[in-house]
Amino acid sequence: MLYPSLIKVFLASAGAFFIGMAITPILTNWLYNNKMWKKKAGKISPDGCATPIFNELHKDKEVGTPRMGGIVIWGSVLLVTILFWLLSLLWPDHSRLNFLSRNQTWLPLFTLLVGAIVGFIDDWRQVKAEQDCHKAGLPFSQRLLVVVVLGLIGGYWFYFKLGMVAIAIPFVGSLYLGWLIVPLFILVMIALFSSGVIDGLDGLSGGVMAIIFSSYTIIAFAQGQFDLAAFCGAVAGGLLAFLWFNIPPARFYMSETGILGLTTALTVVAFLTNSVATLPIIALPLVATVLSVVIQLASKKLRQGKKVFLVAPLHHHFEALGWPAYKVVMRYWVIGIIFAIIGLIITLFGGPKL
Repeated sequence: MLYPSLIKVFLASAGAFFIGMAITPILTNWLYNNKMWKKKAGKISPDGCATPIFNELHKDKEVGTPRMGGIVIWGSVLLVTILFWLLSLLWPDHSRLNFLSRNQTWLPLFTLLVGAIVGFIDDWRQVKAEQDCHKAGLPFSQRLLVVVVLGLIGGYWFYFKLGMVAIAIPFVGSLYLGWLIVPLFILVMIALFSSGVIDGLDGLSGGVMAIIFSSYTIIAFAQGQFDLAAFCGAVAGGLLAFLWFNIPPARFYMSETGILGLTTALTVVAFLTNSVATLPIIALPLVATVLSVVIQLASKKLRQGKKVFLVAPLHHHFEALGWPAYKVVMRYWVIGIIFAIIGLIITLFGGPKL
């Protein structure tokens, strides 16, 4: 059983990678021909204030480089999923390749695609708007509402359909939550949605997310959730295809259509593998990114405008210190790999098992 399942995971990963590589030239031509980039560079902070340091650092970026590169990721995952499903229908001997299953992959695929579609709408409005970039796109409240609704659906599914009432605490046991699983699911999804601001440097979000989903490929496989492992492997493969073209200088940016789908799907994967407690370790770069923004906003509010970081999120703080962007990105990758390995070990050996 393990050998064919391992082949399925590897083929899903490789298939998504090569499909992503194949569709990128088509997507790139469309993005550049339609000038799918921001009209103006820069942004404002979540509290509505200007970000002069960030705007100075990125004054020559964003304009001229298309958004929507995330289509490569979710597009390759969707296509390889459909391909393997069709193979199982046309040639029953290949049915073991199919990883589309109700109890393991329906929900993460659903959240990936819904998040991607909402993100696509936001990106489309960003690039088509003629006003300042921070006034374009879907309002934050609308995107947050989508995340909350997805969280409600996911929480309902886990509590009522899958009967999940507790989460695993490594080396301790199970923490019984009952119906509180639903609000916990929503909170985790909101937190990961907030971490989407990590998509700020060439190669950063793609590399970090590839590391995280690769870790969950191993975790799901070790737990015997082979369809979920294949799904995570496909996402990792799609991310690597995207990363091939996002390494500096980026051919395109992941933007909201990629990061929103990935963060919502990651929430589902963490709950399916009962690894919510170790998610902050496995996804430490995402946690650090969110905390840096929260700390910065809190400091400015409570300390009469004084800042902790030169600019938030954290990766831009290092930029402002004079680190080259590629050095920031590669060090994030290194930290991401180390903590993903630590989180993986704790998850697999800390118990309790599913």
